[in-house]
Amino acid sequence: MNRLVKTGALLTPAILLTACSASKGSEPNRPLNIVHIMTDDHSFQTISAYGHPISRLAPTPNIDRLASEGVLFRKAFVENSLSTPSRACLMTGLYSHQNGQRRLGKGIDTTKVFFSELLHEAGYQTGVVGKWHMQCEPKGFDFYHVLWDQGEYYNPEFKSPESNGKYVKEEGYATTLTTDHALRFLEERDKDKPFCLLVHHKAPHRNWMPEGKYLDLYEDVEFPYPETFYDDYATRGEAAHKQEMRIDDDMTLVYDLKVDELKQTDEYKNEWGNKMWNSILARMTDEQRDAWMAAYTPSNEKFIKQNLKGDDLLRWKYQRYLKDYLRCIKTIDDEVGRLIDYLEKEGLMDNTIIVYTSDQGFYMGEHGWFDKRFMYEESLRTPLIIRYPNAEKRGITCDALVQNIDYAPTYLTAANVPIPESMTGRALIPLQNGEKPQNWREDIYYHYYDYPAIHQVQRHDGVRDDRYKLIHFYGEKGEANSNELYDLQKDPNEVNNIYGQTEYADVQARLQKRLDQYRSNLNVDEF
Repeated sequence: MNRLVKTGALLTPAILLTACSASKGSEPNRPLNIVHIMTDDHSFQTISAYGHPISRLAPTPNIDRLASEGVLFRKAFVENSLSTPSRACLMTGLYSHQNGQRRLGKGIDTTKVFFSELLHEAGYQTGVVGKWHMQCEPKGFDFYHVLWDQGEYYNPEFKSPESNGKYVKEEGYATTLTTDHALRFLEERDKDKPFCLLVHHKAPHRNWMPEGKYLDLYEDVEFPYPETFYDDYATRGEAAHKQEMRIDDDMTLVYDLKVDELKQTDEYKNEWGNKMWNSILARMTDEQRDAWMAAYTPSNEKFIKQNLKGDDLLRWKYQRYLKDYLRCIKTIDDEVGRLIDYLEKEGLMDNTIIVYTSDQGFYMGEHGWFDKRFMYEESLRTPLIIRYPNAEKRGITCDALVQNIDYAPTYLTAANVPIPESMTGRALIPLQNGEKPQNWREDIYYHYYDYPAIHQVQRHDGVRDDRYKLIHFYGEKGEANSNELYDLQKDPNEVNNIYGQTEYADVQARLQKRLDQYRSNLNVDEF
C-alpha cells in the first residue's frame, strides 16, 4: 500500500478502488483508467445537475448522467481563475506561484513534474486531446493531438507527433473533432495497459460559436436574469468598478454577438474584434458560412431595425450571449455522451474514473458580467463531477472544499503511484462517498495575477472557508490596496462588503490570520 504524503493516511484497498474484473483485458487489482474531461469557461450554472434556473431551460442529460452515477461537488474551486494557470495547476498539483504559470502566455516551469510523466513511468498509456494552451510541449504523453493556442471553433488546427511540430487544419467543429481524437486514442491504445486520457474542449470559450446543427436552438427561449444583473457595486472597492467585463459596455456586437451586418458601419467598423470576426468567417467552408448566415441574418436584421438602447439593448445582448453559449454546451453534452457510450460499449465503465470539470467558472450575467478572473463565487467556483467505478454510493453530493490542485494527486492515488512530497494538492478519493474526513482542509487560498491585461481585473488574493470570504486587492507600486469580506450564508450574491464592520471583527481577524499563514507557508512573494 502507498502512503498519502499530504494526509499521512494509509490507503486501504477499498479507497484505492481497484477494479475486480469488469472490463476486457482487466485483472484483479489493475490500476484504474482515468478520463479527465475539461471544458473551457463552463459555468456550474449551466449544468442541469446543479439545478440553476438557466440550466432548467437548457438541460445537460449526459453530464447529468455522470452526476447521477457519481459525486457532484458543490464547493469545487480553482486556485487562479484563468485558463493557462488552471491547466498548470492540473498538471503539477501546485499553486500558480509554485509552478510558474501566474498569467497567460509564458511562465510554466518545465522542470516541475507533470502527473502524466509519473503515470507514464508507472506503465500507463497517456493521451491528451484538444486544448493544451501552455507554452511547452505536452510532457509524459504517448499520444497528443492538441489545438493551436485557444483553438478555433470551425476547422481548427491541431498538432500531433505525426505532424512534425506543425499545426494542420482539419475540417469540422472543434468539440466533435476533439472527441474523434479521444476515441482514436482509445481505439489504438495498448489494451494490456491502464490508460489516462485528458479530453480538453475549447468550448464554451469566447466567442461562443455553436455547431451548425444547433444554430437555431433556444431561439424562442427567454433565459432568466440573475438577481445581480443590474449590480452597481455600491459596497465594493475600485476593482469591481474598474473591470472591463460588463455585458453592457465590453461585449462587442460584431465579434461576440455575431451581428455581421454592422461590421462596415461607421459606428462599429473600427471595433477591435472586426478583424478577428472576418478571419473566422474566412476559415469556414462555403457550406458552413451559408448555414451560419441563414441562421443569424434574420434575427440580426430584426435587431438592427429595432435600434435598441439602454436596458433594452443590454437585455438583448444578454439573451444572444446565453443562447450562443448554451448552444455550445449542447454539443459538449452530446460529445460527453458519445464518449460515455464508447466506454460502455467496450466494457470500460467498471474500471475507469470519469471526471467532468472546467478550467474555472464563468459569469452568466451575474453583476452584469461575462468572463471570470475575480475571486467572487461564479468565477472561483468550477463544476466538478467524479464518477468512480464500483462506488458504494451513487448520485451523491459533496460539500468539502476542493481545488484544481487536487487533480494530480487524485490520479496518482488512483494509479497506486506515490504522490511527490512537492505536490501541494490532496487526493480527492477519500471523498468518494460524499463525506468529509476529519482532517480535510477548512479553507482554500486563491491568487489572481494577470493585471494589467484584458478585462482589467486587479490583482488579488484571498481565503474562503465554508461561510466567509476575505479578498485582498493590490496593484502596482503606489496603487491603493483594498479589502472585502463576505458572509456567504447571509449574502450568497456577494453584494454587501462587510469588511471593517464591528460585528464581524473576530471573523475578519481569523481570516486575515489564515491568509497570512497561507502566504507564509506557501512562500507567496507578492500580495
